[in-house]
Amino acid sequence: MQQKLIIAVIGASQASPRGVALAEQVGRLLVGQGAVLVCGGLGGIMEAASRGCAQAGGEVIGILPGASAADANPYVSLPIVTDMGHARNVIIAQTAHALIAIEGEYGTLSEIAIGLKLGKPVVQLDSWAEIPGTLQADSAEQAIEIIFAALQGGFINDQRG
Repeated sequence: MQQKLIIAVIGASQASPRGVALAEQVGRLLVGQGAVLVCGGLGGIMEAASRGCAQAGGEVIGILPGASAADANPYVSLPIVTDMGHARNVIIAQTAHALIAIEGEYGTLSEIAIGLKLGKPVVQLDSWAEIPGTLQADSAEQAIEIIFAALQGGFINDQRG
């Protein structure tokens, strides 16, 4: 059996209405590509992406910061309890083949940095501006297109160091 691609959707726990709509659409589109979603398993962008993915019939891995699976948003099908707080961001970036950042704060910035350090494609959609090594998208469809093109093309991030 071939392993499925795992794509992280990372972003703000307090999301704007546009961010929520983008995340939900990204979650749905990932299912159409046969990918599994990994996220932090809580609210905001994480919950919206999870909802889009789950409603389209996909799998959602939630890497939770706390000690209880009950903390996961209702769309997480595979909760991973870490009791590691923000340190779980490393697990999210390590687990994913690529990352899509939507909006976000410093936790998202840390996941972007870890993903880049690991040499993984990172697409930003209404997220942090001008981070060297990231790829920019203007829509959910473009974010998916960029991520899968980067993965198929043997993406190499030369910003590591």
